[in-house]
Amino acid sequence: MRHSIKTGLSFGLTSGIITTLGLIIGLHSGTHSKLVIIGGILTIAIADALSDALGIHISEESENKHTQKEIWEATIVTFLAKFIFALTFAIPILIFPLSFAIIACIVWGFSLIGIFSYNILIEQNKKSYKVIIEHLIIALVVIVLSHYVGDFIDFIFR
Repeated sequence: MRHSIKTGLSFGLTSGIITTLGLIIGLHSGTHSKLVIIGGILTIAIADALSDALGIHISEESENKHTQKEIWEATIVTFLAKFIFALTFAIPILIFPLSFAIIACIVWGFSLIGIFSYNILIEQNKKSYKVIIEHLIIALVVIVLSHYVGDFIDFIFR
C-alpha cells in the first residue's frame, strides 16, 4: 500500500473511531438523546473529517518530501476514512434502543481498532500484542473521560 494511502487510512480510521466514540459516549451521558447523538455523529463525519483531512494535507506538505499527488491522496483518503467510519456508528444508534446501541458502538469501535492494530503487527512482522493493548487502552481512556464529562455537563445544566 502506498504511503499516502496508508497515512490517510490509518489516521482517518483511528480518528474517526476514537473521536466518534468519545462524542457518542459524552453526548449519551449528558443528554440520553438519539437525536443529539445522531446530530453529533453527522457533525463529526463532516466537519472533523474535513478538518483532519486539511491537517494531514498540511502535515504532508510540511515534510517537503511528497509529491502533490501523494499529498492529495493522503488528504482524500483521510477525509473518506474518517467520514465513512464515523457514519458507521450512526447505524446502531438508528436501529437499536439507545442503551444497547451504545454498547454496540463500543464493541464495533474496539473491534475495528483491534483489527487495524493487529494488521499493523502483521505488516511489521512483530509478535508483541502490546501495540493492540496500548491502542485499546487509549480508546478506553477516551470513553471513560467522555462519559464523565457528559455526566458533569448533565449535572451542571440540569
